[in-house]
Amino acid sequence: MLTSAEILESARHTLDLESDSLKLLSNSIDDSFVKAVNAVNQAKGRVIVTGMGKSGHVGRKIAASLASLGTTAYFVHPGEASHGDLGMIEPEDIVLALSNSGEAPELGDIIAFCRRFGIKLIGMTGRRDSSLGRQSDIVLCLPPIHEACPFDMAPTTSTTLMMALGDALAIALLKLHNFSKDQYKLRHPGGKLGKMMLTVADLMHSGNEMPLVAPDMDMAKALVEMSEKGFGCLGVVDKDGDFMGVFTDGDLRRSMAPDLLTKKIQDVMTRSPKTTTSDTLAIDALRVMNTTGKGITSLFVLDGKKPVGLLHMHDCLRAGVA
Repeated sequence: MLTSAEILESARHTLDLESDSLKLLSNSIDDSFVKAVNAVNQAKGRVIVTGMGKSGHVGRKIAASLASLGTTAYFVHPGEASHGDLGMIEPEDIVLALSNSGEAPELGDIIAFCRRFGIKLIGMTGRRDSSLGRQSDIVLCLPPIHEACPFDMAPTTSTTLMMALGDALAIALLKLHNFSKDQYKLRHPGGKLGKMMLTVADLMHSGNEMPLVAPDMDMAKALVEMSEKGFGCLGVVDKDGDFMGVFTDGDLRRSMAPDLLTKKIQDVMTRSPKTTTSDTLAIDALRVMNTTGKGITSLFVLDGKKPVGLLHMHDCLRAGVA
C-alpha cells in the first residue's frame, strides 16, 4: 500500500515527465508542421481523423477541436472503416492518422485506401520509419520519449503529446482562417461556453419595451411610467431621440422630498450614466453592473447617442450568464 507521500511523488513524476516531453515536442516541430497546416488549409474536402485505441480517443478530441474552431473534421474508426466506413472518405478529403508505433494493423486498410485514390495522408507517429510514417505524405513525428507508465508501455506521455500537437494544429488553422468570436459562438450555443458568448443584443429589450420618456415629463407621470414598464428605471431622451440620462429606483430614494412630484424628470435624473453597446458580451455588461458600487441592475444600450435597448441583470441571470 502506498503512503500519501508516495502517491504524491508518483503524481509529480508523471506530470514532470509529461511536461518535459512537451518541451521536447515544442523544440522538435519543424517544416513538416507547416506543410501539414497548409495541406489541411488547401484541402477542398474535410479532415478525416483516425486512430486505434488510446490514439483513437485522442483522435476524436482532435477532430472535435478542429470542427469547433472552423475546420470541418470527422473521426472515422479504423475498424469500422474496414467494414464499410471507408465510404465516408472522399477523394478531396485529407486524412490525419494517429499511431505512436506507426504499426497499428487496423490502420492498414485506411492507408491502402488513401494510396489507391490519391488521398493525402498525414501521419502522427513516434516513428518516421514505421509503416504509417513511410506511407504518409507528411509525417508529424513525436520526439523520443518514455511513457509515464512504469513499464514504459501504456500510452500516457505519447497521447499527451498527440493531444497537444492536435491543439497546435487546430489553433494554427484558426489563425490562418481569421476565425472570429462570432463564428466560435455559432458553434458553441450550449453549455457554459455558449453562455459566455452571448452578447447584449441577444438578451436586451428593444422597441416599445424600452422605458423612454421626455426630459420635461412631470415626475408624477414618470413614476407611473416606470411602474408600468417594470424595469425600475427610465431612460430620458431629447426631442431628437438622443440619450440624456437615466432615472432609477436609487435616484427616486435620493430625491425623496415634499416637492418631488412638482419637478420634471430632468431635474432629478442621473446624467452620463453607465451604458453599453449591443455587441458587448453579456457577461462583460453584467460585470459593469456588479462593479460600479451603486447597485446598478440595468444598462441602456446605445448606438451612438441613440438608445436601442435595455439590458436588465435578471435577463443575464435567466440566460445563465453569471
